[in-house]
Amino acid sequence: MERKKVYLLLTDTGTMFTRMIKVYTRKPYNHASIVFDEHFNEVYSFGRKRPRNPFIGGFVNEDVRQGLFKNARCAIYSFDATEVQMEKMKAFIKKIEIEKHLYRYNLLGVITFIVNKPYQREHAFFCSEFVAQVLNEGGIGQFQKPISLVSPNDLQSLQNLRLEFEGQLADLLGHEAANEVYPVIY
Repeated sequence: MERKKVYLLLTDTGTMFTRMIKVYTRKPYNHASIVFDEHFNEVYSFGRKRPRNPFIGGFVNEDVRQGLFKNARCAIYSFDATEVQMEKMKAFIKKIEIEKHLYRYNLLGVITFIVNKPYQREHAFFCSEFVAQVLNEGGIGQFQKPISLVSPNDLQSLQNLRLEFEGQLADLLGHEAANEVYPVIY
């Protein structure tokens, strides 16, 4: 059975919002995305729809080559997924993409996350909650807590993850543009 590589992209963009989250989490990465291709064109998450406004958020196909990601530090993990798992994860994302006008960033969920109270809103996610739900839809990994309490740091604890790269995201993507593969593979 053929397996395909899927990536988890954890970032710290250094924005005021992520700095506030970092005060609470004390973890290096506070944003999570799921990536379905090695060139980082299929990058999905819940985040800002407008880079300058943290309060207008929702489902996004992120362009990690510009905006807030230009100066982001990151950790990139990979795992292998079967064709069936890929289909399930992508079907879940496609459904959200088609209905993205119904979806919002789950700011209330971030607040309930801080007080450790699970709260899942319909048609709303924050970044790691979304990635955890995508993984759950694909049958990838099990979380020991409700999806609405999964942090970017919790995603790193999934079994069978491989750290592929850690450093400045622009350094990685700069090498890719020069037709090089990852500059550092752990």
